[in-house]
Amino acid sequence: MKRALAYMVLTLGALLVIYPFIWMVGTAFKTLPESMGGSLNPLPQAWQWGNLSATLQAAPFGRYFFNSMLVGITVGLCVVLTSLLAGYAFARFSFRGRGVLFGLVLATMMVPFEITFIPNFVVITRLGWYNSYAALIVPWCANAFGIFLVRQAFLSLPEAYYDAAVLDGCGPLRFLRHIGASMVKPTLVTVFLFAFLGSYNALLWPLVVTSDPSMGVVQVGLASFVLDSGVRLNLLMCASAFVIVPSILLFLVTQRYFATGALGSGLKE
Repeated sequence: MKRALAYMVLTLGALLVIYPFIWMVGTAFKTLPESMGGSLNPLPQAWQWGNLSATLQAAPFGRYFFNSMLVGITVGLCVVLTSLLAGYAFARFSFRGRGVLFGLVLATMMVPFEITFIPNFVVITRLGWYNSYAALIVPWCANAFGIFLVRQAFLSLPEAYYDAAVLDGCGPLRFLRHIGASMVKPTLVTVFLFAFLGSYNALLWPLVVTSDPSMGVVQVGLASFVLDSGVRLNLLMCASAFVIVPSILLFLVTQRYFATGALGSGLKE
């Protein structure tokens, strides 16, 4: 009885979570009046397959997808690299001021994005990076959350691994390259996912640092369906369904590593 009740509660929760996605996909194939009618029925009365071509013609989504994937993957890889090096240093190296420096790194997680927005924009424009991939990538190549996760992952490793490496004549960087990085792989995958999704879903920063349509990203493309006359809700939902596909596929491919990295980084001091 208890198991049946648990399954019922879990099933209800799953339906509540998945319903907005079903409604989004169904609305993508409705007519505009039907989509604006406020009906909670996710299925259209008649499937409007022409919405697919109309959505792709409303904005250069091919170019937007290329830009978003390029920026998202590059930012993810850079964050993984910086988090790996910094997290390893904070976990294994003893140096003066380590605790204070790590505390300052963590403190940056409490600084709102809006506070650093204008300074970052000024730096980008003075470097001549406006309307470039550098403006979309460089400011986000490191983050405190990734450093924290990787540091905790290294702290959770048994000391025997480090001792054995030292006895075999393995230096710190060699240990990191050949042993350490592979042992914290789930955490690195988690860091990559968070960095990729944060960059892929960004709207305000790409909107400010780029004006050339060829440098647009998918989130800017979604904004093209919001007009002065109103929102083209059916096409907006169709475009949204396209946009979330890479995120879903990436999560499905890496979910095993993500679950392990997110839950198993450890909190050892």
